[in-house]
Amino acid sequence: MGLGGYLAARSEAEHYTIERARELAETGAKPAAEAAEVTHILRSFGLAADESAPIVAALRERPEAWVDFMMRFELGLEKPDPRRALTSALTIGGAYVAGGFIPLAPYMGLASVPVALTVSVAVTVVALGLFGWIKGHFTGMAPLRSAFQTMLIGGAAAAAAFAIARAIT
Repeated sequence: MGLGGYLAARSEAEHYTIERARELAETGAKPAAEAAEVTHILRSFGLAADESAPIVAALRERPEAWVDFMMRFELGLEKPDPRRALTSALTIGGAYVAGGFIPLAPYMGLASVPVALTVSVAVTVVALGLFGWIKGHFTGMAPLRSAFQTMLIGGAAAAAAFAIARAIT
């Protein structure tokens, strides 16, 4: 999972680099068309053509700023943090290990597998509810609704994983 996060962040950075090179080439090869795109973007913000003309002219004088403008407002791309890939890998990998430990801990501490299963289910449902509550608090969603939603979706995923493992063994 951590590797997936790392690769996703690297892909995002590569995509940005490729699009930036393309945009740089376009502003050099087709400046009039690119200037018209800037005017169109500025019109979407309510600026009239005569109001946007000085901005377009100023951007044409600054090729790097022009490309930065196009990257952000035409393509909706922000320059990714170069450290994001490692941070993403460590965060996702660590969360995956910590989250996986929650349902497995009862099996490590209890001798009876049926009892460990019951405790594992209970601990997992409580943990999902707690995580959902916290998520709701930070995202602005009603915490109780978020907790219930997280327990429902996480419980369904856990039940599906259990059923698949049971079918295989």
